[in-house]
Amino acid sequence: MTTLYRSLILGSSALALASCGADEIVSPGTGGNITINNPPATTTPPTTPTPPPATTLVTPAAGCPTISNPDQLTDAGTITGPTGEYRICTLPARFDASSTLPQVDGLLYFMSDRVDVGTDGGPAPDNSDGLDDTDVTLTIDPGVIIYAQGAAFLMVNRGNEIEAVGTQADPIIFTSIDNVQGLNNVNSSGQWGGVVLGGRAPVTDCIAPGATPGSVNCERQVEGAAQPAIFGGATPDDSSGTMSYVQIRYSGFVLSGDNELQALTTGGTGTGTTFNNIMSYNSSDDGVEFFGGFVDMQNLIVVGAEDDSIDTDTGVKTNLQYVIAVQRSGAGDTIIEADSNNGLEDQTPRQNTQISNATFIQNRSDDQVVRIRGGTDYAIVNSVIFDNTGGTACLRVDLTETIRAADPGLDDVGPPTFESLVLDCATDFRDGSGGITAAQTQGIFDAGSNNNASFVNTLTMTFVNGANENAVAVFDPTALSTFFEVPSNIGAVFPGNDTWINGWTCNSATVTFDAAVSDCTSLPTG
Repeated sequence: MTTLYRSLILGSSALALASCGADEIVSPGTGGNITINNPPATTTPPTTPTPPPATTLVTPAAGCPTISNPDQLTDAGTITGPTGEYRICTLPARFDASSTLPQVDGLLYFMSDRVDVGTDGGPAPDNSDGLDDTDVTLTIDPGVIIYAQGAAFLMVNRGNEIEAVGTQADPIIFTSIDNVQGLNNVNSSGQWGGVVLGGRAPVTDCIAPGATPGSVNCERQVEGAAQPAIFGGATPDDSSGTMSYVQIRYSGFVLSGDNELQALTTGGTGTGTTFNNIMSYNSSDDGVEFFGGFVDMQNLIVVGAEDDSIDTDTGVKTNLQYVIAVQRSGAGDTIIEADSNNGLEDQTPRQNTQISNATFIQNRSDDQVVRIRGGTDYAIVNSVIFDNTGGTACLRVDLTETIRAADPGLDDVGPPTFESLVLDCATDFRDGSGGITAAQTQGIFDAGSNNNASFVNTLTMTFVNGANENAVAVFDPTALSTFFEVPSNIGAVFPGNDTWINGWTCNSATVTFDAAVSDCTSLPTG
């Protein structure tokens, strides 16, 4: 409008000047001739808004793949959520033959109820127990997403295996129907059962009266399972398969009574079973719980568990290295709960859990961050414990059986071991049950090397070491087990060991691991 107005004025002036004589208007130095040159008109091209980045929604696969299982997969139509539309392929109630679930763009696998891998082969690897192994292996390819709802859970039975091997770029995800439909928030949990691995390694707390703990006759029922789901035996090197680069989200549905499953439950898994890079997110019970047998694992992440982050029971022998456990605000019980005070404390094998390079973040004001009880053997080394509430004690130990001297006859290695362990809690120690005082627990702590109960953390991104953590001298964990490697620093994430959390994790309001991955409330689409 301004340009047009100025053009009209200039044009009118030119006409007026043309009608005037030389004596009426004379410009110096022109000899009476006046020339007015209007500037050429300029046109500003209209601005084109930059369109927002295109969001590519998933489109459904044409159908379900053919697998080796006789029952095959059932095409259940499609399901739609904020990331797009997916073909639904419902898993059979039981895998009777070894089968592979391939990753197919636009396809999700669905568990409508309990899904069994093979049939339980009993506590012995031969047929001396009257049961033959079905030898079924369920292979799950990288990038596969399996969702479930309600009482559904995956049960890997004795004499069968799972090969759920994702990659750092393409993890395997077990999740809930609400997650697919975009209905979850930071506090969602308990929307399906979880993943259970049953094995034949020794356990205690037998369900059969008079059975000898650790023998082939000592078995247990999976906690929370309404139908028989049995584990235990006398085969230490038993294999239940491999789980690697796996996320398990929103688990913990109440399956029977007051019992719930957790994201990952192991029962009597043997040394032939492989675990690494496992993430539990928002389990309504424990993040992970290990019953008897053996569990060795590097790279464990537990976020938002509503009971204990890591629960170990009934004679399990466990080695864990590089562990992050972060409670969500106002939710959760302890980070660590070890065994139970149930009158069976001296059954063997005795639990012995050993953890190196953990970072534990307590975000709920409660009784304690770590509770060691039930006569268990326990070691926490090269680790950081931080109570972010200012109201929770770091360490509690219960029962005299838990702190007595080593006794090989009782499979007892002695009091808990704390080495290069730093505590940032308003209260470092508290009294336990069975007459164990805070002072006794502190005495055990003080007997270790490079421990610090007055530590001030300098963690960044919630779990990444700062200067104070990196300044702590390291304990050599190979003195505990050859499973461990010697780290350069304490804590779970430190210089030179700071990329293992990338790619295969998911983010939330509780903690961010990698800006390049999706939020836990969404399915990845890349």
